[in-house]
Amino acid sequence: MTCAHLDQIRPVRPNSRRCEECVAQGDGWVHLRMCLTCGIVACCDSSPNRHASAHHASAGHPIARSVEPGESWRWCYIDEELV
Repeated sequence: MTCAHLDQIRPVRPNSRRCEECVAQGDGWVHLRMCLTCGIVACCDSSPNRHASAHHASAGHPIARSVEPGESWRWCYIDEELV
């Protein structure tokens, strides 16, 4: 399958180096993801709060990338595939 959402990727920079929603709740996270439409950094689905998925669900932004050191993969939430 070919992702039809690549046109929604913008030249963004991370808005943070941590999941600000987890910090506000006093929680931790496992890994961080950055939305490639708006630059928000949020925790991954292995984290208790799954803020990156929640951001996709509320904002509709389809693609996020890992911001972990040494990783550059991207994930499309809509197509459920690496892009």
